[in-house]
Amino acid sequence: MSRTIRPVVDNEAQHRFETSIDGEAIAAAYYRIDDNARVVLIHTEVPSEYGGQGFATALATGVFDLIRQAGRKVVLSCSFMADFYRKHPEYADIVDG
Repeated sequence: MSRTIRPVVDNEAQHRFETSIDGEAIAAAYYRIDDNARVVLIHTEVPSEYGGQGFATALATGVFDLIRQAGRKVVLSCSFMADFYRKHPEYADIVDG
């Protein structure tokens, strides 16, 4: 069965970047804004039934792209996002701390 992921959006009210999978399940990367206006990624969640299918990577790519488009910096306190960055050093221009 082919699954689809919607574009990643910033849900500022809930302090998370999110996307829906098949229009139902939510995959999210939670954040806070620090005193230097940097986006601090603190936790990433993808429903377990969607694990291992590339949805977390698609979410991370969307998150990093949105942060870059906004002209902001990111701090990686989430182990998944830190691991994603190690595999994608092309985002070095926005990673701080």
